[in-house]
Amino acid sequence: MDALDLARWQFGVTTVYHFLFVPLTIGLGVFVAGLQTAWLRRTRRGGDGEHLLRLTKFFGKLFLINFAMGVVTGIVQEFQFGMNWSQYSIFVGDVFGAPLAMEALLAFFLESTFLGLWIFGWERLPRAVHLACLWAAVIGSNLSAYFILAANAWMKHPVGYEVVGGRARMTDLWAVLTNSTALAQVPHVVAGAFVVAGGFVIAVSGYRILREGSGGSKGSKGSEGSKGSEGSYGEAGMWRASLRGALVMTAIAGIVVAGTGDQSARLLSEQQPMKLAAAEGLRHDTAGAPFSVVPGVEVPNLLSLLAAHDPRAVIQGTDDIERRYAAAFGPADYTPNVPVVFWSFRVMIVFGMATVALSFLGLWLTRRRARPPRWFARLCVLALPLPTTAIVAGWLLSEIGRQPWTVQGELMTAASVSPGVALAEVAATLAGFTLLYGVLAVAEGVLLVRHVKAGPEPLPVEPVPSGEARLTPTLMY
Repeated sequence: MDALDLARWQFGVTTVYHFLFVPLTIGLGVFVAGLQTAWLRRTRRGGDGEHLLRLTKFFGKLFLINFAMGVVTGIVQEFQFGMNWSQYSIFVGDVFGAPLAMEALLAFFLESTFLGLWIFGWERLPRAVHLACLWAAVIGSNLSAYFILAANAWMKHPVGYEVVGGRARMTDLWAVLTNSTALAQVPHVVAGAFVVAGGFVIAVSGYRILREGSGGSKGSKGSEGSKGSEGSYGEAGMWRASLRGALVMTAIAGIVVAGTGDQSARLLSEQQPMKLAAAEGLRHDTAGAPFSVVPGVEVPNLLSLLAAHDPRAVIQGTDDIERRYAAAFGPADYTPNVPVVFWSFRVMIVFGMATVALSFLGLWLTRRRARPPRWFARLCVLALPLPTTAIVAGWLLSEIGRQPWTVQGELMTAASVSPGVALAEVAATLAGFTLLYGVLAVAEGVLLVRHVKAGPEPLPVEPVPSGEARLTPTLMY
């Protein structure tokens, strides 16, 4: 094992760990903003919206815990470009500088500034302004994802550049930001993030429904119609509302994931045929290529139909692509780790489809204000790892599948590493990051579990001159 191997391991470990938090942040922020919007609209119409306010504050805390972890783990990525991948940074710096600067100076500052106003603005800002702050932060999160994914898409399909003196120089920023790979990848990844967030809310809601049903929560009313600090909804009705909202979000996002995945498959056949061939274990160019469900079980012509919308289209195979690349770029091993790419593709599809199927099942079971059965609530909790595992598998497919290139057709991974970094130095930082991330993972898990078990705090009752009582939102923190 040399420094290159450890550098790849380090970047892979830190990136996957960071990616555990990013999708949840993107999707959960929108969900919380939707809850607060529904609360504001309902209260303006004179309706009972206290359960929506409680859910906003409850999931808002979970969102902030996850957001903080995402920021901490994301900072490490930039340092690694300079420490372990200096040759890569030299080559791509003039191209990456623009979208990453836009991400930091525009999107992240927008996100962090307005999120701070939202955190400390309860009772200090007008309700509409306070809500607008959250939506501005959410928009910033999605803009941040766009710029980063556009930069990542350039590595897979470089456009709008020229190579001068061994460095890529940007010639067309608009071409980089509207790269066809980016336009397919961004909605696919962002929709996947909504599936992850929806699955998280579904699991939390299922757990709380089980707790309320067993009388495990203080002040639980146990029925949808009971009254208390949560208004006319009661605890059961409140958690049914959050469950229904998450089920709708997951179902819609799942449809978008499927549609954009189809577009991505067609682009792979044109731009990254080796990745597509590795994902199917296809070794030779094949007309009417079959889709391998598992090794030995194939559906005739399906891969050609999915990749080119033509059941008789020719799909290139790894061995034949290897020979063509060797002739074009020189002798090297151009085939990625086929087993990892092959199984990542299937885990992504199966676990993602299972999550979306769960959402449609839940929508059917909870129609007409029906309370979800306990077996379904247990299933929601057990399904918690599915969407996260699916999106991480998709990321592994995307990044491992383009090896051995860091920039497709231009720069190979072996030529991207820092030449002056020794094996011991990379090993030390890898061990340090792994230990630190392990500690952070435990802290994150403890905070999330503790908050979920505690449940949302009841809104305080404030006496008014008439002798009646009213519920008032207080500071969130």
